[in-house]
Amino acid sequence: MNLLLGPLLRYSGADEATIWVQTDGPAHVEVHPEGVEPSSERTFSVEGHHYALVHVVGLEPGTTTPYEVRLDGEVVWPEPGSEFPPSVIRTQTPDEHVKVVFGSCRVAAPHEPPYTLRKDEDPKGREVDALRGLALELMRQPADTYPHALVLLGDQVYADEVHPDLEAKLDGDQVETYDDYVDLYRASWGEPVIRWLLSTVSSAMIFDDHDVHDDWNTSVEWLAEMRQKGWWRRRIVAAFESYLIYQHLGNLSHADREEYDLYQDLLHGDEPTERLREYARRADAEVAGTRWSFCRDIGPARLVMVDSRAGRVLDPGDRAMVDPEEWQWITEHATGDHEHLLIGTSLPLIMGPAMHWLEAWNEVTADGGWGRLIKRVAEKLRQELDLEHWPAFQDSFHRMIDHLRAVGAGEHGEPPSTITVLSGDVHHAYLAEIGFPPGSGVRSAVWQAVCSPFRNPLDANERRVILGAWTGFAGRWTRLWARLAGVRDPDVRWRLAHEKPWFNNQVAWLELDGERAKFVLVKALPPEDGTGEPIMERVFERSIEPNRVFART
Repeated sequence: MNLLLGPLLRYSGADEATIWVQTDGPAHVEVHPEGVEPSSERTFSVEGHHYALVHVVGLEPGTTTPYEVRLDGEVVWPEPGSEFPPSVIRTQTPDEHVKVVFGSCRVAAPHEPPYTLRKDEDPKGREVDALRGLALELMRQPADTYPHALVLLGDQVYADEVHPDLEAKLDGDQVETYDDYVDLYRASWGEPVIRWLLSTVSSAMIFDDHDVHDDWNTSVEWLAEMRQKGWWRRRIVAAFESYLIYQHLGNLSHADREEYDLYQDLLHGDEPTERLREYARRADAEVAGTRWSFCRDIGPARLVMVDSRAGRVLDPGDRAMVDPEEWQWITEHATGDHEHLLIGTSLPLIMGPAMHWLEAWNEVTADGGWGRLIKRVAEKLRQELDLEHWPAFQDSFHRMIDHLRAVGAGEHGEPPSTITVLSGDVHHAYLAEIGFPPGSGVRSAVWQAVCSPFRNPLDANERRVILGAWTGFAGRWTRLWARLAGVRDPDVRWRLAHEKPWFNNQVAWLELDGERAKFVLVKALPPEDGTGEPIMERVFERSIEPNRVFART
């Protein structure tokens, strides 16, 4: 019996954890933490593939514990002769100093030199992998200094841009089946260094568009066009099936999985594959009823991960980033009474001023606010320029801003010291400070932190556009057009905490220590001689002071 993928350390709490594995057949899976009684689970099978999520119990809070994995009594992890450090499970306490690494957008491209290649020079070129570079650095550090969590904010796999080694395996020219997605995940997570990283740092994940297709759920028009394609129905069902198995189930605590009817059907049902397919079909056909957002406490922080892609309401004139039922769930869980509140959403809430106003203008005009002709042009722009972040769903944008204000003002429990929105998607990185009007009562420091990509940098022209979007001139010009369309000013202002965004392959983290927080950004550079491993260069760090509240003027 062999381990095909994993182990992945998924949920990790104060005294428990979840280990996810994929095997090549039915097996009894045991996880043996050092000095702790082993935990075990039988595999379940869907679409002819075999998986297990093992609930590890009996761990001590605030400890770092090496572990091994056995299949039917045989040790399969660590692999024989492995040169990697032991995989460990780190638990936390509310008083602990924790590090939360985050980012998004990682194309599974070859890791061989020359690393200087870009995608506009060679389809295989994506420069060096920042997540892999981070893992190589961690391998040289003591285990009790590893991050407590890795927050993956979308595009774990690229279904519309597959690894060159997988292209020949596709039946056609499109990813369509569950088996295709199995190959995508193995290409993304199976590289030895990444595999070790995922085995030893607890991960929380959410999908974004490329997990399915570029611009997924941008608009009603986009969706109608995709549904006319012969392969689309098969892909979207396979995408939801595989997302639930490879990403979503591991996001949940054991208690949450126990109450999850679908998971119980997978474990004990007569036809788990058909049950999963049915669920995936419903997830595509209905907005409500399939919540992908989830919540996890990490040391002194609460992380609420928001599904800002699959749960959208696309009706013109009534667009929303999430449906009302899911929004209620989000507001009930993203509250005070935690030292730090982290809102994870693949798509940024706060963007460059020009991009904010352009997206807000686009929503009005794509809904027909300036007539049919402009409506067609606006819809084309929405898809071509990816105008589908939070500012392009203005009602949802204002609702989220008002919720952050309410939490920061103590209307939902004791205000956190900091509130940070973690995002990816946009292939550049920045830290923006958010200011509320005087008299709003906000006592929390509120920030937007963006890190993207791990591995998929923008070309030179795209970078110039992003830099322009942060200029005052472009912001004033687009604001004028937005106001002519009837867009109202937001109740906040924001500013960068540095001169301009970064565009490298990069990884970021938050260090949370008591009431204090620090944002750190590290970029990955190719080795100077064209061979060897990535060079990780720390380019920015900023303390987020708990008593520093930026007031809008």
